[in-house]
Amino acid sequence: MRVLHISSPKTWRGGEQQLMYLVEELNKVGVWQIVMCPFNSLVHKYCLKNHINHVTYFKVFSANPMVAFRVSHIRKRENLDLIHVHDSHAHTFAVLSTVISNNQLPIIVSRRVDFPIQSGPISTFKYNHPRISKILCVSSAIKDVMMPSIGDPTKLEVVYSGVDLSKFDREGLPPSLREELGVDSDVLLIGNVAALAPHKDYATFIRTAKRVIESGAKVHFLAIGDGPSRKVVEECIAEFGMEKHITLLGFRDDIIDILPQLDIFLITSETEGLGTSILDAQVAGVPIVATKAGGIIEVVQQEENGLAAEVADDEMLAEQVLRYVNDTALRIKMAEAAKESVKKFAKTETAKRTKEVYELVLGATRDKPDRE
Repeated sequence: MRVLHISSPKTWRGGEQQLMYLVEELNKVGVWQIVMCPFNSLVHKYCLKNHINHVTYFKVFSANPMVAFRVSHIRKRENLDLIHVHDSHAHTFAVLSTVISNNQLPIIVSRRVDFPIQSGPISTFKYNHPRISKILCVSSAIKDVMMPSIGDPTKLEVVYSGVDLSKFDREGLPPSLREELGVDSDVLLIGNVAALAPHKDYATFIRTAKRVIESGAKVHFLAIGDGPSRKVVEECIAEFGMEKHITLLGFRDDIIDILPQLDIFLITSETEGLGTSILDAQVAGVPIVATKAGGIIEVVQQEENGLAAEVADDEMLAEQVLRYVNDTALRIKMAEAAKESVKKFAKTETAKRTKEVYELVLGATRDKPDRE
């Protein structure tokens, strides 16, 4: 089995981490793979550092036909069996390669966001192209969103995102986050790891924080991540007078050190494919308060392994946070339950399910791919 993975972002977010988890786990079970990514992207740098088989391209724009020709060149050179695309632009490149260079390989699409597919003819064509063999949805919620737009719903498969269950195993004490923030040892740290982007709904995060602070709780809030909405988030913090109570840490490469030091993980997304940052928090032993957005409800079960509220309901989110603040035993109970439930999201399971889909697709392919 010989697989080409295509990635298009130059940045590094959850999807890129999932791609690398998948490649590394499939390598362990003997699947030959090559990653195609933009030159000098963070995926490119990761592949170089970790000696992962890869090729690069210059993206320039989202429907660059030269990238599609490069896909076809790699297909012939490496005698590939299938293509797995990991984002929308990568999907475009793969479909373009079938249109302009007669690439007949089956295409697997990973879908990690719970946004509906646009109703225009281009999106309809792209997602229903006959070369698309399977669409891997990282949650049942995404599958439900995709269903109305896909002519053949049997192409939709749920394959959960994965998490490294040993990610936070370490020796020695990490640098103190409380010292960095300048907060006392008796102050609870409540944080999130997410891009500063509109669908993460940081306005609700800030309103929730204000309610908790106004209750008199000794807490400090922080957001780990960066993104296009940073200025808007900063303005919102100032508008609610929360500058002393919320710290924006920006992008950090020491999440392994930071996350386990949180006392409560608060995520207020209005849409979410699954929520891999929640999975990380569960592995790290941090109790969760989350909105019931998208696939989050498949990860966080109310009163079983976490606490939840409806999207944008800052009043209920604040109540759930305060339950944790006032009940140490509840925090411990939910964190322990989550560390057990998160095991079904192990990255090894993601790779196993993905390989099963590959084998199903290749077994069902009647005509051999064009290998000119």
